[in-house]
Amino acid sequence: MSTGIVILIVLLVIAGFIVFTYNQLISLIEAVRNNQKQIDIQLDRRFKVFESLINVVKKYMDYEQTTLKDVVALRGQAQQAKASGNEEGRIAAENKISEIASNINLVFEQYPDLKANQNCLQLQEEIVSTENKLAYSKQSFNDSVENYNATKKSFFTSMIVTMFKGKLDFDFPYWQLSEAKIAEQESYTVKL
Repeated sequence: MSTGIVILIVLLVIAGFIVFTYNQLISLIEAVRNNQKQIDIQLDRRFKVFESLINVVKKYMDYEQTTLKDVVALRGQAQQAKASGNEEGRIAAENKISEIASNINLVFEQYPDLKANQNCLQLQEEIVSTENKLAYSKQSFNDSVENYNATKKSFFTSMIVTMFKGKLDFDFPYWQLSEAKIAEQESYTVKL
């Protein structure tokens, strides 16, 4: 075998590796973006369920006006943060809405007629279901970000990321639990 053929084979292997790695990173980036869209779907769903729930409970309590104002304001903050590319601000606003959702059941305990209302019960279940789906979507997003970060930092891959910095190098923020949720989980005890 001549030296020229060996060099050509080596160059083809290197080019193949670069193309494979580039495509793998693009796939990971798209997975992160898709998981982010899944979170957006659940956030929109949660907002619509809140609106429906508040319409059902209007005749029962004054709390819904404050709740609706808070949710609308926080939703506006989240949308504005998203539009400006401020993911940390968006995450903080959405986590505050999750706190409101977790307190809704406590408020319903004060209104026996409301607790018995079938529409209200269904909407309460929808909120819990949506929060569970949202938590799953956030976990999936965080997993995809972790997978992307681990891959892009590996030895040879990091060199390719440096070569194509504008296309392959992103810093996606993780969706974090709110401070209240972390404290709740840390102080959880099993009751026998």
